[in-house]
Amino acid sequence: MSRSLDTHVHLWDRSTDPQPWIDPAAMTAIDRDFAPADLAPMLDATGMAAAVVVQSSNSAAETRRLLAHRSPRIAGVVGWLDLTTDPGPQLDRLDPADRRRLVGVRHLVHLDPDPEWLTRPAVGAGLGRLAEHDLGFDLVLRWRQLPLTARVVKARPDVRFVVDHLGGVAEADDVAGWETALRELARLPTVWAKISGLATLAGPERTRTSRLRHAVRVALEAFGPDQLMYGSDWPVAELGVGAATWRAVVDELLAELSGPEREAILSGTGSAFYRVAP
Repeated sequence: MSRSLDTHVHLWDRSTDPQPWIDPAAMTAIDRDFAPADLAPMLDATGMAAAVVVQSSNSAAETRRLLAHRSPRIAGVVGWLDLTTDPGPQLDRLDPADRRRLVGVRHLVHLDPDPEWLTRPAVGAGLGRLAEHDLGFDLVLRWRQLPLTARVVKARPDVRFVVDHLGGVAEADDVAGWETALRELARLPTVWAKISGLATLAGPERTRTSRLRHAVRVALEAFGPDQLMYGSDWPVAELGVGAATWRAVVDELLAELSGPEREAILSGTGSAFYRVAP
């Protein structure tokens, strides 16, 4: 798998970028800092060549720190920009070499105090400017925000969107409602999705839950391999079965696909979306 790409990992140094959501008692496995030196062994263990590092704070300073990493295993960074203002000047302030490493933008929509943040007119204008800079937008959402998101996507047909973690299915309290909303979103040609953030559904000793199997089946039917990409969501995956086991689980869930279809999910789709070549 020399060309494979993990499209969703995180790095953090809590001395500069605190992660207040980490509960030391319940999240012991990730109650520490994670650096590029930690990333390489995880990628080796999961058979992946490189990874896209995704922001974990709505912080321009964090984005600059992530872009400053020069590890050859980091194919690019999905950072944060303030989309309530014009992203152009913010991009101009980046070092040119760092700017080339910025492959996408994300805002923690699921944690924003305004559950309808995406519908703000200023945000819509900011999203529109991303297309001018050939940057896609990662959607990290609660599942109930999926219908709202579909309206936003329809209004911005020039922007590429990717739904992280299959739209929050792991926490959904209405799986049928999640499925309906995700299928509606998948009908839009500018939307991709990540098979990520589901390690907590894999169960102990790689026991598959019915929700996990159902979620991946729905995603495959709705998006198809050319609109789906693999992500470990490491190190958060360590709260579930862990990145290495999650990678094996994904192989099993994709076993009935053809070789080219599996290669698309594990490499081609993510590389094309983020414009990277691991």
